[in-house]
Amino acid sequence: MTTMKRATFGKLLGSLALLLAGGGMPAWGRSGWDELNLPHGVTNVSNRIYALHMMAFWVCVGIAVVVFGVMIWSLIFHRKARGAVPDVSLTHSTKVEVVWTTVPVLILVGMAVPAARLLVRINNNTDSQVSIRVTGFQWGWRYQYLGTNVSLISKLSQSSNLARQLHSGLGPSSVRHYLLSVDHPLVVPVGEKVRLLITSVDVIHSWWVPDLGVKRDAIPGYINQASFTIAADRPGTYRGQCTELCGRDHAYMPIVVHAVSPAAFEAWLKQQSAVQSEASAGAPAQPTSRS
Repeated sequence: MTTMKRATFGKLLGSLALLLAGGGMPAWGRSGWDELNLPHGVTNVSNRIYALHMMAFWVCVGIAVVVFGVMIWSLIFHRKARGAVPDVSLTHSTKVEVVWTTVPVLILVGMAVPAARLLVRINNNTDSQVSIRVTGFQWGWRYQYLGTNVSLISKLSQSSNLARQLHSGLGPSSVRHYLLSVDHPLVVPVGEKVRLLITSVDVIHSWWVPDLGVKRDAIPGYINQASFTIAADRPGTYRGQCTELCGRDHAYMPIVVHAVSPAAFEAWLKQQSAVQSEASAGAPAQPTSRS
């Protein structure tokens, strides 16, 4: 075996070892296999999505092992150099045809049933404790907490916005969570079901936070729904992005969700309501036009 072949073989073995050693929880900033695999997430639905994904993955691995194993075995033990002679009398086997039709059907049904159940669960947006209208625009998000006067505009943070400029003198590595930080994050409570009503005012956007297991298109003139419940023991900050190419600054409209305790959420909501009510009361009256 030449040096080049040994190096290539070593790389293949290393990649296989990395693949088989995977299964950790990916997150922003992690490396290796974690960047390639789906995250476990912090919601029940996201964990079910991960489990379904891994089931399908290992089913595909098992199929690949069987198929390529038979191919490799045939190439080695039935090659011409061993004096193998093709059997010209071979036509077909009804039993084999039944087997190779029945087995894939059973595999597909076995994968389709849990997938269908999960889809029903994902689209169950009833019995929510908090409802938020999410409106995408070029290039940011507006969040309106229904039933309150609280709303906020969430756009790329000033630090990331400055670092992305060509002659700013700042590099991406100098900014924490570069292009994944915002000026006003979406604040939600843990342990409570949050329903999102997602739309857009201009072009199609897509609201995606992988740790929540949520990805929904924001379409002008149409409202999509999504919901999630962050586990009570998983408060924290979770990041995502717009995943629908929506124009020049598509890459610069991240999503940040800040999950807090229900008590902290209620306190934040009251504080924001008071601040925004005061700001509205102090705003100058808009001139009215005369007909």
